Amino acid sequence: QDGGFEGVVKVLDRRYRETLSEETRQEVEHFMRERACPACRGARLRPESLAVVVGGRSIADLARFTIKEAARFFAELHLSERDTQIARRVLKEIRERLGFLGNVGLDYLTLDRAAGTLSGGEGQRIRLATQIGSSLVGVLYILDEPSIGLHQRDNRKLLDTLRRLRDLGNTVLVVEHDEETIRSADYVVDLGPGAGELGGHLVAVGTPDEIMANPASLTGQYLSRARVIPVPAVRRKPSGKFVTIHNPREHNLKGGAVKIPLGTFTCITGVSGSGKSTLVNDILYRALAQMLYRAQERPGAHDRIEGAQHVDKVIDIDQSPIGRTPRSNPATYTGVFTFIRTLFARTADARMRGYRPGRFSFNVKGGRCEACQGDGLVKIEMHFLPDVYVTCEVCKGRRYNRETLDIHYKSKNIADVLEMTVHEALGFFDAVPVIKQKLQTLHDVGLDYIRLGQSATTLSGGEAQRVKLATELARRATGRTLYILDEPTTGLHFADIQRLIDVLNQLVDQGNTVVIIEHNLDVIKTADWIIDLGPAGGDEGGRVVATGTPEDVARIETSYTGQFLRAVVA
Repeated sequence: QDGGFEGVVKVLDRRYRETLSEETRQEVEHFMRERACPACRGARLRPESLAVVVGGRSIADLARFTIKEAARFFAELHLSERDTQIARRVLKEIRERLGFLGNVGLDYLTLDRAAGTLSGGEGQRIRLATQIGSSLVGVLYILDEPSIGLHQRDNRKLLDTLRRLRDLGNTVLVVEHDEETIRSADYVVDLGPGAGELGGHLVAVGTPDEIMANPASLTGQYLSRARVIPVPAVRRKPSGKFVTIHNPREHNLKGGAVKIPLGTFTCITGVSGSGKSTLVNDILYRALAQMLYRAQERPGAHDRIEGAQHVDKVIDIDQSPIGRTPRSNPATYTGVFTFIRTLFARTADARMRGYRPGRFSFNVKGGRCEACQGDGLVKIEMHFLPDVYVTCEVCKGRRYNRETLDIHYKSKNIADVLEMTVHEALGFFDAVPVIKQKLQTLHDVGLDYIRLGQSATTLSGGEAQRVKLATELARRATGRTLYILDEPTTGLHFADIQRLIDVLNQLVDQGNTVVIIEHNLDVIKTADWIIDLGPAGGDEGGRVVATGTPEDVARIETSYTGQFLRAVVA
């Protein structure tokens, strides 16, 4: 009333309601929590609607069921003769659709699960279940890595579903690295031989057996066991120091104590929906980030974390983009571009003209092309249509003005360097140790083929994750860092998985701890320690079923992971 300060809560509330910026809204959401509505207790409907029951359950009760529970409920539902006649066709549709969702390995999801909380693989499998329900014939279905996030047990259900689509008279085209999927295919098209500039050739085509018989196919060599990812001869023993999560009970987790040995390569395994991401991402990472960095995000429900004093950094290397604008690229993200700019500023021509490292940055005025402000692209706004980017006519996409491009190092200018692949740059900067070391880490994680100046927006999730891994590798190790990775093998070929394992072992050899959520048996068999959650997904999951070395877990009958590991570590 007197024109004084209205208060922090009111300011934030007003900003949230009035802003048109999505970023501002997300910023304010850090200070907000979602709670169930006190009137309907999260049911969303009025009491009159909730008063209608079928089999003693309201529509809100049914929506809270997992797909498995809902399928059981409708299978056992008994109605009067008249009601059965009325509901016969509806019940048939409901039972079939729940069956399709179960067949693609989603029986642990609740029916009221928010679409925004689903992983990419889960969303793709829901769309697949919808297609099976439509029973179309003569359709070409294209699936990009449908096995993402699937345990071997669920993968078999998915393959049966794809076969059913084929048997209906459709064509199913799958982009996939999963061994079981490739072996199940009727026909395989293998591209290569390498990645990026070294790829794009048709290496082999035919049945899986014909691919295996083709010596030119790297995929065939792994399928035929001519090449294998070896089981380590010796595994690291736990040092005696642990990080212990006491009584985790967020979502479907059932409490108890989960001990993660420090200084080891630890795999968190279990069927889809068993609580792996909740345990590692929602509880472990958030709780440690809160302790070490005073992070805002609240961890999931648990009592306490013990042993955090043995860790000085926690880093979640996820698959989110390394930058959201065309300006961000692998060279700027890894920090190697700072050294490249300094090198150009030290050339005789640059010193004669008084150019400093900032002259070779495309983010500040001076050396960049002002027509496109260093983007190399000009954005044309198309009203009612997505924006279109066209190459800048002044610099022809090279980002810099003519004076800057006149400065050469070994007959290459700064724009030429940004156009180089990591493989080319390694040879070019062979005599500059500080640059070579950072480029070597990009090479070690299998990214030889990406260009130094390649826009971050064109990198896949797996590539972005490996750029982050390379950046971590290049840092000086403290030996007390905990790295968390959620399914890093997404989008990786057998040969790339071998490289990834080598890189993760490098981090552990420096004394750090790597905790990885994974379904890929090639990664699981190379781990020092396994924590297997389950036994199933949803309400039937959330317990620690097995812990120990891969050999220990393979001997445990109740572990689904152990059943599949047996054949691999035997």
